[in-house]
Amino acid sequence: MGDVRVSCAWVASRSSHVVIDSLGTEKVVETIDSIPKVKWDFEGIHYFDNGPLTVQYIFVLDALNFCFWPDAELDYDHLASRLKKALQNDKSVFDADRLQKYTGPELRELLKWPRPLPLEDERVRLLHEVGFELERSFDGKASNLVESCAKSAAKLVALVTRHFPGFRDHSLYKGHQIFLYKRAQLFAKDVWGAFEGRGYGEFNGIESITIMADYIVPAVLQRMGVLKYSPTLTNKIEADEEILPGTEEEVELRACSIHAVEKMRELINTKSGKQVLGVELDHWLWTFGIQLPSLKHHRTLSVYY
Repeated sequence: MGDVRVSCAWVASRSSHVVIDSLGTEKVVETIDSIPKVKWDFEGIHYFDNGPLTVQYIFVLDALNFCFWPDAELDYDHLASRLKKALQNDKSVFDADRLQKYTGPELRELLKWPRPLPLEDERVRLLHEVGFELERSFDGKASNLVESCAKSAAKLVALVTRHFPGFRDHSLYKGHQIFLYKRAQLFAKDVWGAFEGRGYGEFNGIESITIMADYIVPAVLQRMGVLKYSPTLTNKIEADEEILPGTEEEVELRACSIHAVEKMRELINTKSGKQVLGVELDHWLWTFGIQLPSLKHHRTLSVYY
């Protein structure tokens, strides 16, 4: 996504709380032999039937895929697997008209969660938004949304952010609008990965998708020595102090992560002579990060990641 790349580069050139270490980036790239391909988990946590219902499932999943950390026991795997189970039990559970009516307790029951979810009211609001706009503009089906993009990953992201405000992940930084679009890009990546680049997942320009700037990726890049934090920011993260959304520190954490991985991608491509995708680097970094139990990430209450 051009707007994401350009605006994140603009932040990186002016950031003070987060800095990209060029030497550290080069050292990391030198240690990389290969980046694994993105593999969708068909047999485990994700629903897949190779049809429109899979696209509906992915869109609902990505609408709810944010901010687990306030509840130490809740994670992405639980969300994905419980949504899968709910859909297996009732094929109409994600119909557009039903999405518009869920309450907090009903969503908890759907996910088999024993207590209020983090940002539960926002999660319910986003389900309502998805159901309403799918019904109004796409005959209730996320598959129609995908088919409207003419097989362009960039157009799909643009369509999602145009029609669904809950996916409009951007911030103001030093007077400039910065585009991050984590969950909108994730939807394109997930559809592409689930369908292995065929059918609904056949996109021209999947290379236009950047990494998904979340909690885990910045922490992994900092651990690797690619990112350097200011002492003040380091202390806040170590103390589990909340960093408010839209602050310079929060925007720099995410934007510098995107720009740093773009630099990594360029170096890897030059080194290997092969093109590595941003979505592949994202999957590699995130998978590595969730396997590090001691990894400390920043804490921001946000519906965007």
